[in-house]
Amino acid sequence: MDSILKVKHFYITFGPETVIHDISFEVKERETLVILGPNGAGKTVLLKALLGLLPYLGEVIWRKGVKIGYVPQRVPFEKDLPLTIEEFFGLKGISREKTAQVLKQVGIEDEKFLKKQIGIISSGQFQRVLIAWALVDNPNVLLFDEPTAGIDIGGEETVYNLIQRTQKERELTIFLVTHDLTTVFNQATNVLCLNKNRFCYGTPKEILTPENLQDVFGGKIKYFLHTHE
Repeated sequence: MDSILKVKHFYITFGPETVIHDISFEVKERETLVILGPNGAGKTVLLKALLGLLPYLGEVIWRKGVKIGYVPQRVPFEKDLPLTIEEFFGLKGISREKTAQVLKQVGIEDEKFLKKQIGIISSGQFQRVLIAWALVDNPNVLLFDEPTAGIDIGGEETVYNLIQRTQKERELTIFLVTHDLTTVFNQATNVLCLNKNRFCYGTPKEILTPENLQDVFGGKIKYFLHTHE
């Protein structure tokens, strides 16, 4: 498979603080790169820099013509914001018919849902809306920043299954920031562990050793390997 992204000797600094120190990695089309690390490790900063939203040093080389979608961890909507789902997609110039079509692709088939206000839907429903919002532009690449934050355990599995299914149907390349180690073996082609000046990169079996995880997260890390045949 061809490379869709190459990152070489990548640094991010905020004033005197180096947030990400000299990392290099490569992502090929239709792969899933899972990005792991503790809070404050620079995971969201990395995604935003890859999107061109933050300055950096080094090289970020996207394949020419690539289209990127971004699903953020949180969107700062007020709970009483008088904006319906249909109006939300209308901000992008998306018709009602196209909105219903893309929502159906993420498992929301009730057309009455279009009239619901953003502020009253559940966290799991809102995450599906954000994924649909990103899919509207037919991207080659989707970046997810902790897509299950604030969602209960049952909902987490549903969202991860949705991501996996969408990737297969659309032949997407996925970047997935998560804290959930139990999903990594099922989702990841490669893993990038990040904690400021600490860095490791490779396949899950190579990288997810107790020694590496202790070095990146600090302390003793326990996790259970869940696999699906």
